[in-house]
Amino acid sequence: MVNQWLTMFQRMLSTLFAAAVAYLFILGLLYVMQFRLTYFPDPTPLPDPKPLGGEAVALTTADGLTLTAWWFPPKDANGPVLLYCHGNASHLANRADKFAAFTAHGFGMLAVSYRGYGGNPGTPREEGLYADARAARQWLDQKGIAKERIVYYGESLGSGVVTQLATESPPALLVLEAPYTSIVDVGKLRFPYIPVAQLMRERFDSFSKITRIHAPLLILHGEKDVTVPVKLGRRLLEAANEPKRGVFFPEVGHTDFDLRTLADEVFKGWEEK
Repeated sequence: MVNQWLTMFQRMLSTLFAAAVAYLFILGLLYVMQFRLTYFPDPTPLPDPKPLGGEAVALTTADGLTLTAWWFPPKDANGPVLLYCHGNASHLANRADKFAAFTAHGFGMLAVSYRGYGGNPGTPREEGLYADARAARQWLDQKGIAKERIVYYGESLGSGVVTQLATESPPALLVLEAPYTSIVDVGKLRFPYIPVAQLMRERFDSFSKITRIHAPLLILHGEKDVTVPVKLGRRLLEAANEPKRGVFFPEVGHTDFDLRTLADEVFKGWEEK
């Protein structure tokens, strides 16, 4: 009987050891692969935006990169201009319909294409994306666009980029589409049995920054978003300073907003700011 118990105990220890080794291997793999799990750039060079009514312009970052961006002049020479930072996947060309919805409302747009996206040089990283957004704001400043006309618009991952920018150079209005409190919080929800906070090097911690922002805030989020759960957007809105407004769409997921409705809400936010 004692021998049987010893054999069972040894087998249990062997199983636990194998499971621990497998778990540690998975952790190591996630640590090494984390940037590939965060950014999904399409490196294909961007097409000419002229058929969309825009033009390709060059942004120069503080670390010496030259990035292609798309510029759409406002309908009114003194009208509002969106500084637009996109999400973590694909590139600007896949958002052409969204740009058309905004420009139809008369908004001008400077759509940022990050390093590593759309044929741009460099590799996407958190600090690098912040530098890309700063270069876009500098471009608008140099073009003579008054700060009272500038709206920051951040889509998903880009919400963290423009939140950081808003702490440095306040906009007239800050718009966050499908935002998160931090990408660490997103990771915790996706991988509840993984020590995400200890593994992740990229943070995009919007929650700790939002209280430092006093520009009017508009949050747009789908209730059926499984990529960035809506509770993170609600938590961010709750922590933010007034004036603020949240629009939460009951039947919308992460990327299936009705673009006309989206543009209508941003235009309403502009008029109310």
